[in-house]
Amino acid sequence: MPDTDTSRSVRNFADLPALYAAMTETPDFQRAFGDPIPLSIIEPGDAPGEHDMPEPLAVQAECGAIVAAMFDLFADTRMAPLAAEVAWGIVNSFHFVAQKLERREDALADELGELARRPDLSEVYNNEMEEKQILCQSVAEHRAAMECCRDYAAEMYRVQSGWPWSPSRGSRASKASTATQVAIQDYLRQRELDQRERYLPRGPLVVASGHAQWHDWQLVWDRLDAIRERITTMTVVTTAQRKGFDAIVAAWCASRNVPLLAFGLMGGGRRAPFLRNRKLAELKPVEAVLGEGSGIQANLYQTLRQAGVPIHAFRKADQAPVAQVGRPGGALLRRAA
Repeated sequence: MPDTDTSRSVRNFADLPALYAAMTETPDFQRAFGDPIPLSIIEPGDAPGEHDMPEPLAVQAECGAIVAAMFDLFADTRMAPLAAEVAWGIVNSFHFVAQKLERREDALADELGELARRPDLSEVYNNEMEEKQILCQSVAEHRAAMECCRDYAAEMYRVQSGWPWSPSRGSRASKASTATQVAIQDYLRQRELDQRERYLPRGPLVVASGHAQWHDWQLVWDRLDAIRERITTMTVVTTAQRKGFDAIVAAWCASRNVPLLAFGLMGGGRRAPFLRNRKLAELKPVEAVLGEGSGIQANLYQTLRQAGVPIHAFRKADQAPVAQVGRPGGALLRRAA
C-alpha cells in the first residue's frame, strides 16, 4: 500500500516516468486504467474521440494516499477517533459516483435495447446506434474505474482502521439486422452476463452470525480460517449487523478476500427476522458459524440444525476477556501499511 510519503514523491518528482518505472501498479488498476477503449465519449452529445486515461500507478498511489493521510494527520491527537469517520466518507465518495455511473449505464443499456428492437437500415439510425454504444461503453469504463478506486481506498481504510469499509446502504445482443446491430446485441448480452457475475458470487455458502456485542474476533477468525482450509471457494453469508459478531466476520472476509453476502432484514414486522432465518436455510449453506445471542439467534440455530447444516456454535462465555482482545489484526495491519 502506498503511504503519504510516496504520494508526495509522486506529486513533487520531476521525472514521473522514471518514478513509475520503479514501482508497479496492481492488475486491477492496469485493467481499469491501462487499456482504455479506442474511442470514448466523455459527455453526452460529444463526438467520439481518443481520450487518455490517468496513469494507473498515479491513480493507485493517490487513492491510497488520501485515505492514509487522514489517519496520519490525526494520529496521536485528540482528533484520532475521527480519522476513520472522515476516511469512510472519502471511500463513500468513490462509491457514490460509481453507483451514479451504474444507474446511467443501465439507462443507456435500456435505450440501446429499445433501439435494437426497432431495426432501421438508415445511416442516421446506424450512427445513433454506434454513438449510443460508445457512450454506454464509456460510462461502463468510468464506472469500472471508480469501482477500482473505491475498492483500493476501501482496502487502505481496512488496513488503517482494522475494519472493512461498507456502504451505509445497498451492496461491495434478427437475421435482418445490420452488422452494427449484431455487435450491439452481442455487447448487451455480454454486459448482462457481466452484471450477473458481479452480483452472484460462486462457491459453497457458509452462514456466520452472532450477537452485536461480541468482542472476541480471534475465536471467530480461527474457526473461519479452519473452514476455509477445507472449503477454499467459500462465500460467507451474515445477518448484516454493522457491529459485533457480523462485523468481525466481515473483517475476516475483507482480510482473506472471501466474498461476503449481507442478508439484512426485508420488510417490517415482528416476523421479519424469523422469515430471514428461514430464507438463510433455503440457501442450502454447507456449514454455519454461530455465536450465542437473542431468541432470534436461537431460532436461526434451530432452523439451520433442522435443515441438516453442520454448525460451529460459540457461547458468550467462550470469549477471551475484553482486556486481552484488540481490534481484528490491528497492529499487524498497521505495520503492513
